[in-house]
Amino acid sequence: MFSKVNSIGLMGLNAFRVEVEIESSAGLPAFDIVGLADAAVRESRERIRSAFRSSRLGFPKGKVLVNLAPADVKKSGTVHDLAIAVSLMCAAGIIDPKQIQSAAFVGEVSLSGEMRRINGVLPMTILAQKDLTEIYVPQENLLEASAVRGIKAYGVESLEQLARHFSGKEIMQPAPVFSPAKADYLSSLDFADVRGQAAAKKALEIAAAGGHNVLMIGSPGSGKSMLAKRMPSILPEMTFEESIETTGIHSVAGVLDSQRPLITTRPFRSPHHTVSAAGLAGGGTPPRPGEISLAHNGLLFLDELAEFSRPALEILRQPLEDMKVTISRVSGSITYPSSFMLIGAMNPCPCGYYGHPGRKCICSKHQVEHYLNKISGPLLDRFDIHLEVAPVEFADLSSAEKEEPSASIRQRVQAARDIQNKRYEGTGITCNARITPEIIHEVCAMTDAAEKMLEGIFDKMGLSARAYEKILKVARTVADMDGAEVIDKAHIAQAVQYRSLDRKYWKS
Repeated sequence: MFSKVNSIGLMGLNAFRVEVEIESSAGLPAFDIVGLADAAVRESRERIRSAFRSSRLGFPKGKVLVNLAPADVKKSGTVHDLAIAVSLMCAAGIIDPKQIQSAAFVGEVSLSGEMRRINGVLPMTILAQKDLTEIYVPQENLLEASAVRGIKAYGVESLEQLARHFSGKEIMQPAPVFSPAKADYLSSLDFADVRGQAAAKKALEIAAAGGHNVLMIGSPGSGKSMLAKRMPSILPEMTFEESIETTGIHSVAGVLDSQRPLITTRPFRSPHHTVSAAGLAGGGTPPRPGEISLAHNGLLFLDELAEFSRPALEILRQPLEDMKVTISRVSGSITYPSSFMLIGAMNPCPCGYYGHPGRKCICSKHQVEHYLNKISGPLLDRFDIHLEVAPVEFADLSSAEKEEPSASIRQRVQAARDIQNKRYEGTGITCNARITPEIIHEVCAMTDAAEKMLEGIFDKMGLSARAYEKILKVARTVADMDGAEVIDKAHIAQAVQYRSLDRKYWKS
C-alpha cells in the first residue's frame, strides 16, 4: 500500500514542502526512514512506535518504508513526527488518505502519543496557506498558526484524538482567526520618569521618528541606560507585515510566547556585554537567529558598548549596512533579516569622568585613547546620531515640575513616521534611516541655503560619504517632524550637531 502525507520543513526562516511517502508491504517487520533525514528524524521511529502502543493504535504489519521528499534536501528536527505518524495511520487503515490530501501535519510526538510544541509554526503555516486548506499543529502552537488567514488551523493534543477526528467519532473544530489586542505602549517605562535631559530626549525622539542609530556617551549616572530603556514607549506602531516578519523570527528561535503568538510591539533586545559574536549574529546547529535578528523591526541596545569584544562589535557592521545577516556553514548558508535601530551607550573613559564638569578623570591619556579606540572608525561612522549625555543638574532633580510623558512624544513620532510611510509606499523602505543612495537626493531635497551650508560643513569637517548621507537622513527626519517638504538650513544645522562627538573624543 502506498500513501502520501504533506509536511513542512524549515531552513532558517524559509519553509519548504515535504511529502512523507509511505509504502507498506508483506515481509519481515521493519520500519525505515529515508530521504536525507538527520538523527532527530531517524529517532522518530522509536518515539512513534511507543506512541502507537500508548495510544492503542494498530501499527502496520510487515515492512514499512517512509521517504521524506525531496530526498536531496536535509530534514532536521522533530517537526515531521506527526506527518510520519499520520502516514503510518493511513497504512494501518485508521485514516483514509483521501481525507488528508489538502492538509499539512507538523509536530513532535511524545512516547505517550501526546503532542509537543515545535518552533517555526508561523512560517510553516504561511507556506501551507498558499496551496493547502488545513494545517494540524500541536495544541500549544495553535494560536500561532491561527494568526494566518486563509487556512484552517487545528490543534492536536494526541494521536488518539486525531484518530477519533478522522474516524468521525470526535470532530475537532478549527481555531478562529487570532485577532491581537491593540499594543499597549503605556505599560512600558515612561520618559516622564527622566528628570532633565531635554536635549537627549529630543535627539532620541528624532531617532525614533526616523529609525536612526544612536551612540550615547556620558559619565556614570547621567541617565544613558534610563533613557534607552524607555525608547520602546515612543517607537511607532508596527505594520501587520512587520508583525508577521518579526513573529516568524521569534518563532524559529523558539522564544515566542505561546499566549501572545503575534508580536505587535517593536522588540527591545539588550544583551550583556559578554555576549559572543555568534550570540549576536546567530549560529549553532542548526543555525538559529541571534540578537540582531531578534531585534528586527525593533531596537538593539548595547550598554557599556566599549566592554563588548572587538569581534562582537565588528560583526555589527555588515548587518547595519545590508539589513541582513548571513550564517555560512559547509552544508549551506542561511540569511536572516536584521533591520533594527542600534543604540549604544558608553563612558568616555575607564573611570567614566573624562570631560566631566565637576569630577576629575583619573585615567591617563593612553588609557582614554585605548578605551575609546575599542570603537572602530567604521562602526562609529554607522551611528547616525552622536549624543553626549550631560550630568543631571540638581535643579532638574529637585524640581516638582512634571516631565513630558512618553504618550505625547510618541504622537509626534508617529506623525513623522506616517509621513515616511506615505512617502516610501511600495518601495520597501520603512523609514528615513533606510533611504537608499538611488533616491536620497530625490527625497532629501534642500533649499539653496541648506545645500550651501552642508557643502561648507563637509569641507570643514572632512566628512566621509557615509557621514554626509547620515546628516541628510537625519535632516530629512527633522524636516518631517516640522512638517516641511524641503530641508532647510535649520534642519541641516540640527543634524550636524549630532555628528560632533567623534571630533571631540576620537581626535586624530
